[in-house]
Amino acid sequence: MYLQHFGLRELPFTLTPNAHFFLNMASYHKAYNMLMVSLANAEGFIKIVGEVGTGKTMLCRKVLNTLEEDKESYITAYIPNPVLSPKGLFLAFAEELDLNVEQDIGYHRLLKAITEKLVEYSANSKQVVLFIDEAHAMPEQTLEALRLLTNIETEQAKLFQVVLFAQPEIDVALAQPSLRQLRQRITFSFTIESLDREGTERYVVHRLATAGYNGPFLFTRRAVDNLYRASEGIPRVINILCHKALMVAFGRGERTVQIDHVRSAADDTEGVELPSNNYRPAFIAIAGIFVGAALIFYVGRFYL
Repeated sequence: MYLQHFGLRELPFTLTPNAHFFLNMASYHKAYNMLMVSLANAEGFIKIVGEVGTGKTMLCRKVLNTLEEDKESYITAYIPNPVLSPKGLFLAFAEELDLNVEQDIGYHRLLKAITEKLVEYSANSKQVVLFIDEAHAMPEQTLEALRLLTNIETEQAKLFQVVLFAQPEIDVALAQPSLRQLRQRITFSFTIESLDREGTERYVVHRLATAGYNGPFLFTRRAVDNLYRASEGIPRVINILCHKALMVAFGRGERTVQIDHVRSAADDTEGVELPSNNYRPAFIAIAGIFVGAALIFYVGRFYL
């Protein structure tokens, strides 16, 4: 593809949430630090909220990788698709804990097996953390079952912690009276914001450098301006547009990404819009209206 053309070692803008490309910018830095401190203090439920494509799964993978490096202290469980029944959730959790249980096991025996495994980990000074991605998709009954599952504890502490990664819809679900007990157990919550114009440029620079590029910045200033406007600072959309823009530039034999390359990428991406080439910021257009009105008033008075 365009790797050799631009001097890249690997594709810089893939959609796979590879923690190798994690950028420790303000919003992600705060979320990461909050997670690590909360987990170290065994704070119970933690919630990370962000719009589609803002990097929740990337952050989840980063934290998972960090904890898995400390195998002496942490046992991690990861459920990426929580559209499960209450028993389905328990079975998925049991599998992540390396428990061999039959699919038709009774509810009571399943809960007992999980409890015994958690007590075993706790006795060996291992802290269990359950990460649930796309938590907004969990049925209400499954969310409530998760709360009941966290009632498993010793006299000293909870036997495991839960980190929920979700879209804002989860706050609508948690606002229901039936889930008020779960809502009260969320000790820490953080919202991931989209990137600003400066953050968008830093993101692009970082991904290119991580992928092996070491030359002058590949994107012109106006290209980044349009990239930011088209993507609205959402990392997933930035990845899509940058990948396509690099393909367009490569196809034309050009060494830098220009504004028209980004525009071509945006035109080829569903749900993405860019202002026209004669785009003018709102304040310029408004100023033009006032100037025009003043001229009309002046000329009118002259002829009167």
